[in-house]
Amino acid sequence: MSAEVGADAVVVGAGVIGSAIALELARAGRRVVVVDRAGGAGLGSTSASSAVVRYNFSTLAGVTAAWEARACWSSWAEHLGHDVGDLARFERSGLVMLDVDAAPRSGWLPLFDEVGVPYEEWDSATLAERVPGIDVGRYWPPRRINDDRFWSDAPGTLGGVYTPDAGYVTDPQLAAQNLAAAATAEGAEFRFRATVTAVESAHGRVGAVVLADGTKISAPVVVNAAGPWSGRLNELAGVGSDFTVGVRPLRQEVAHALAPEGYHPAGGAGPAIADADLGTYFRGEVGGGLLVGGTEPDCDPLQWLDDPDDVNLNPTMAVFEAQVTRAARRLPGLRVPNRARGVVGVYDVADDWTPIYDRTELPGFYVAIGTSGNQFKNAPVVGRLMATLIDRVEAGADHDAEPVSYRGVHTGLAIDLGSFSRKRERNAGSSGTVMG
Repeated sequence: MSAEVGADAVVVGAGVIGSAIALELARAGRRVVVVDRAGGAGLGSTSASSAVVRYNFSTLAGVTAAWEARACWSSWAEHLGHDVGDLARFERSGLVMLDVDAAPRSGWLPLFDEVGVPYEEWDSATLAERVPGIDVGRYWPPRRINDDRFWSDAPGTLGGVYTPDAGYVTDPQLAAQNLAAAATAEGAEFRFRATVTAVESAHGRVGAVVLADGTKISAPVVVNAAGPWSGRLNELAGVGSDFTVGVRPLRQEVAHALAPEGYHPAGGAGPAIADADLGTYFRGEVGGGLLVGGTEPDCDPLQWLDDPDDVNLNPTMAVFEAQVTRAARRLPGLRVPNRARGVVGVYDVADDWTPIYDRTELPGFYVAIGTSGNQFKNAPVVGRLMATLIDRVEAGADHDAEPVSYRGVHTGLAIDLGSFSRKRERNAGSSGTVMG
């Protein structure tokens, strides 16, 4: 006989987003069951995250959420509220957003001013002085490395904007595990190696999820935080007809290399560099490493997937060489190894690279999707956004007509959840890349 379980809320997905949502729902007194197809928390897209904590977004809500989340990462043990063993750590290394024609600083610095994010504006001379060994050439637009123009001399120079309070989380998978452990301490139950095969509804609202082993978990609230499988779960629930923004799974690689000598200060990490001018970003690690990813330049084909289960999880030399060579153009002292080393993940990407945190046309069925690539940093706040949204909508609020607002615990700033609506106009200010 198949088992039947009752809960107040089911969260599908135990990545950093799903685990954060589970923690906040459990804190609010709900009986929460989390299901995930993997064998533990944070083993999906989260495990392939570069875990950069930055504040550069194209919307006020995005900047505000990131700045609020910084305070959570900076006081991680306090945020968790429970002794969960070893903790992920926030490393404050700073970040430089290099100037790029497609997203001039004049377009987003006003958002920093409104939110109160500290920053320094650097010209090319200051950039060269503050980042040892950097090439300050302006190379726009990004080109493939087999294009002769990639190697041409820079026609000009660029500067950037430095945010000293940016950095990275040392272990993204551990961060998700910390959140899951805290949620468990609050009473949440996690079921791993559990795949959802059906979403049932009754009387005009969601009623249960059914697992591959036949287990039915009945609940009046279901939250889709399934990462690259989120589209498939929406299909099972029969939702999406009123979405104006879609999501798709995208294969991504992050390369690992050894930082050039002098880039890292003794015992620390050099600043992260967001370099859309060349189509790359990189951030250091204490110990001398460098993580290098891409910013989806137009010259590179994106690896969209029809089925996230079909992904090749082995790094490829072509992508590795392209990403590290671009980073080496910016850091001439960086050596490009002859063997690919790094991690591969599948991102859940919204059409405008802005996540969807919303209800759906099926009452009780909520989504926290389109998050991969740029929402790891916001996860602690996303948990609170979704818990607030669910509480208000379940109490009768019409979020579509009058969007719910969340006020940050640390900053006191309001975050308009309408900015993350499934029905929004596509974010025209988006860079169309992982930068948001």
